Amino acid sequence: MTTILLQFLLAHFLGDFVLQANKWVKDKEEKGLKSIYLWLHIGIHFLLMFVFTAFKIKLIPVIVAIGFSHLIIDVIKIKLKHRLPASYLFFGDQLLHLLILVGALGIYFDINWISFLNPSEQWMIWILAFIMLTSVSAVILKVALSKWDLKTFDGEALEKAGLYIGILERLFIFGFVVMEYWAGIGFLIAAKSIFRFSDLSRSKDRKLTEYVLIGTLLSYGLAIVIALGALWVLRQ
Repeated sequence: MTTILLQFLLAHFLGDFVLQANKWVKDKEEKGLKSIYLWLHIGIHFLLMFVFTAFKIKLIPVIVAIGFSHLIIDVIKIKLKHRLPASYLFFGDQLLHLLILVGALGIYFDINWISFLNPSEQWMIWILAFIMLTSVSAVILKVALSKWDLKTFDGEALEKAGLYIGILERLFIFGFVVMEYWAGIGFLIAAKSIFRFSDLSRSKDRKLTEYVLIGTLLSYGLAIVIALGALWVLRQ
């Protein structure tokens, strides 16, 4: 039932990262169960799972179980907001969602985990890789770097420029790895270094330099891991 697993993964990543605005997240954290955006968010997950599985009646028990578990996990995350660091809550939240998703399918179906994919499902791999390279990686980097306050650094920047630059970099790296053109990553690093050097040298701010370096390495590392993972899965 690999196709169904991929369909649920697509629904999860689209619902949690692409189709959920920051406004919704803040409203959920403030109002909890009283937030209309919390219920809209859960409704979108239900709808996506039904749509991707072509409204198969036999999958209703699994979809209901995954949907309600998503609601429970989100509520628990909101309750623990002031007790645990944001990074712990984010990664714990995503891990629980994915474990329950896979577990529900494992209980309901006899999934052959050894023959995980077949060539007819390659398009889902590419879509998943694209979503992870863009929205998912952007959120991961935001959470990972949240311990440093960017407002303490001098200078102004275009709105969301860093987000779009990071997405384009990861897409380029993904393409280089898929084409086995590893030298392209070196050219990309060199090009970014040239553009960044003048900014960092003028700022004379070691914190900013280290912040940019950590963010760049994390972004590149995520892109390489996602690319290698996609290639490994496709070759099985």
